[in-house]
Amino acid sequence: MKYYIISGEASGDLHGSNLIKELHQLDASADIRCWGGDKMEAAGARLVKHYKDLAFMGFTEVIKNLPTIFQNLAFCKEDIQAFKPDALILIDYPGFNLRIAKWARAQGLKVIYYISPQVWAWKENRVKMMKQCIDLMICILPFEKAYYRDRWNWEVEYVGHPLVEVVEEFLNAEQGARKAEQGPGKTIALLPGSRRQEILKKLPIMLEVTQHFPDHQFVVAKAPGLDEDFYHNLLKPYPNVSSVVNRTYELLSGSSAALVTSGTATLETALFGVPEVICYKGNGISYQIAKRLIKIKFIGLVNLIMDKEVVKELIQNDLTVKNLRFELNELLSNPAKQKQLKEDYASLKKILSEGGHASSNAAGLIHRFTLGH
Repeated sequence: MKYYIISGEASGDLHGSNLIKELHQLDASADIRCWGGDKMEAAGARLVKHYKDLAFMGFTEVIKNLPTIFQNLAFCKEDIQAFKPDALILIDYPGFNLRIAKWARAQGLKVIYYISPQVWAWKENRVKMMKQCIDLMICILPFEKAYYRDRWNWEVEYVGHPLVEVVEEFLNAEQGARKAEQGPGKTIALLPGSRRQEILKKLPIMLEVTQHFPDHQFVVAKAPGLDEDFYHNLLKPYPNVSSVVNRTYELLSGSSAALVTSGTATLETALFGVPEVICYKGNGISYQIAKRLIKIKFIGLVNLIMDKEVVKELIQNDLTVKNLRFELNELLSNPAKQKQLKEDYASLKKILSEGGHASSNAAGLIHRFTLGH
């Protein structure tokens, strides 16, 4: 069986890699070609484009890079046609992947979407086109199945959230278990994101906060796709701040708190049981546009899934050194806050585990669908 998989972000690379492993379990001779990252390549796929060359965030950044985006789209279509896959698997990354889905449907390809675009937050008008172009939609957030069924009369599949198994696998491994047994010390994790633009907006504020907690060790989780000089210039004025790369889970398993940019990392942090503050600051113009379009109460996945503010969100102008310092101090010194967080995190994990082993479930659905069963 031949699969062509497209992911454009670090989180998609992670989930794509686990999906590839499970597909190989079902079909040892599966031929998989992908857009993604190092993890997908290591899992056994042939890497065509790395996500670090595709990551443009915000309205203004996308507009500036439109020529590159159009070139990538044209190249992708040519590469898919040359490969002739039995199925096309798209992982999140909707700005690019939905264009490819529409084109692929016109070519008569089987189109599978794993990890639904967050159309319930904004651009809900995409759903009509998605129904026409996507043969199999696989969701990882528990409320999405009802959303598509009740609002759009579209039966989709819910497989559970793949991060649950990823975190559990780490904690069950000898190294992860040993770190977890040590318990949280005085380490604060700084997770500023994976894209250059978002890191430049948020990390300087996080770094300034470190000066107010001299008894704690702060560690930045670097994005593997960015060069060393980029971080060196940011961290140089802060000799008390260290960094790690490709060791985020080890960092989280030994941290007493975390400052985290919005996205998948907020959910990973919660699944490790680490108290966190969600930090978001984007391009001013992009933020004002998004604020008028997005229809959700929260930006953090933890809060969205639980439908309440489990963790504090400091967004745009609220993300200041003063506010972040206060919220971090609350996480470190307020026992009532710590107790409530622990209870909410346990409920969150239970909700996300209801679907079972997500990657295995998704691979089984994809394999059967591609075979025509």
